[in-house]
Amino acid sequence: MSDLVPVRKALISVSDKTDLVPFAKHLVRHGVQLISTGGTAKALADAGLDVTTIDEVTGFPEMMDGRVKTLHPKVHGGLLGLRDNDKHLQAMQDHQIEPIDMVCVNLYPFEQTIAKPDVKYEEAIEQIDIGGPSMVRSGAKNHRFVTVVTNPSQYDALIHDMDANNGPTSFNLRKRFASAAFARTAAYDTAIAQWMQQQTAEESSALLMRMERTAFLRYGENPHQSGSLYAESNCTEPNVVNAKQRHGKQLSFNNLYDAGAALELVKEFTQHPAAVVIKHANPCGCAVGANLKSAFEKAYAGDPMAAFGGIVALNRQVDLATAKAITEGQKFLEVIVAPDYDDDALAVLQERWKNVRLLAIGSLDNAKPDPAQMDYKRIVGGLLVQQRDLTDMTPQKWKHVTGPEPTGEQLRDLHVAWCAVKHVKSNAIVIANDGAIAGAGAGQMDRVESCKIAIAKATVNDTDRAKNGVAASDAFFPFRDGPDLLIAAGVKAIVQPGGSKRDDETIKACEEAGVTLLFTGERHFRH
Repeated sequence: MSDLVPVRKALISVSDKTDLVPFAKHLVRHGVQLISTGGTAKALADAGLDVTTIDEVTGFPEMMDGRVKTLHPKVHGGLLGLRDNDKHLQAMQDHQIEPIDMVCVNLYPFEQTIAKPDVKYEEAIEQIDIGGPSMVRSGAKNHRFVTVVTNPSQYDALIHDMDANNGPTSFNLRKRFASAAFARTAAYDTAIAQWMQQQTAEESSALLMRMERTAFLRYGENPHQSGSLYAESNCTEPNVVNAKQRHGKQLSFNNLYDAGAALELVKEFTQHPAAVVIKHANPCGCAVGANLKSAFEKAYAGDPMAAFGGIVALNRQVDLATAKAITEGQKFLEVIVAPDYDDDALAVLQERWKNVRLLAIGSLDNAKPDPAQMDYKRIVGGLLVQQRDLTDMTPQKWKHVTGPEPTGEQLRDLHVAWCAVKHVKSNAIVIANDGAIAGAGAGQMDRVESCKIAIAKATVNDTDRAKNGVAASDAFFPFRDGPDLLIAAGVKAIVQPGGSKRDDETIKACEEAGVTLLFTGERHFRH
């Protein structure tokens, strides 16, 4: 078989008519006969091109509101027939089936249709393409002889290939386009299946994921690992994957991972301006303030050493005062994530750092978690899937177990600590004071060690910020040794899930010291 296959007939049926006419004119220049359907045929004819309608090929009219037009042996036989198989050629001759050498199809806009908030069930159903995927699969299966085009972005490559070969297409291009075709029909069917699952109360036994690669990354977590970024096109929640980069060099694998972690924590705070500083997916700074500048300054002061080279997330548009606070001194940041930036604030940040990545993720006002987003953890041989941890974090449902009634300031600090500890790797302890993280102990094999680290982190420049502060634990204390350490450090209120067989020991420790203890009833492990 020759690598090159002439293109004599091309069947074109597209919903996206971007660059359709220039593309069709190129085919005509190479002597290609155009076959088309419905609106596509009209668009080509209106442009002055000779076009054969599909009903002229099949001998049947389009019917059932266009549901049936290409599902015919003269179409699929023309696409699937093997040109080097005598039996196939005889069958084509016996049934007057002419070869179709190219099929250019992009599918009904099902994904765009279901993305509309008020879409009706019947409207979505009518946008499920049947004939299009069938032709695409037929052409892709027979790519030894048939070129299949599924996206206007492929037109230039096809034109270049045909021009280089004086009309025929190369096997390499046909194979690449066939691979893209099967990927497209797989993604399309996945979108339909996901939507159909949402219309029923039954949970499917199949996990369906549909993502498109949006970037090749310089490398993964380490330089010897390759990395890519894939996006979920149907995600409705503000996120760093779809963020607009306003400044800086290309984002890395670790930048994106940490920026995502920073954004998820800052989303916890809706009532007050808030700032978060993340290092290696753990918050080393987190604060609320009267304004965004104050919140950032308190968050950065939480652990300035760890904040060097960190990721900052803010829940309000960055103003000039906040930008000046971010840029002053010897700070070094990798990424800043915010809803957006005032023009003068953007100019200050751009002037201060040539490479810092500035991401605008859009307004967080009234932003709600996307229920379709799940939490995935990859293990060799499989995938762990769970709902995201989106439980209510506000103090209203907490149980006051012992000690004095918490003050308003303590409740604010306890809320900051409780939200932060949810995003710290287990075993997690967070100490907070004055609306900000004072110290965090993350990822230790025992909770006592996490307490020691949090207490040590709370001492900065001989200032003991654990004194008169509060503390949060992501899971219950199995013994009173952890609370005893926190109490000895000066903590006056503790929030934890409760539920240990030895809760009475922790309660007694707080009672003896006059420390407020609250139970939330829910833990927040983060592995």
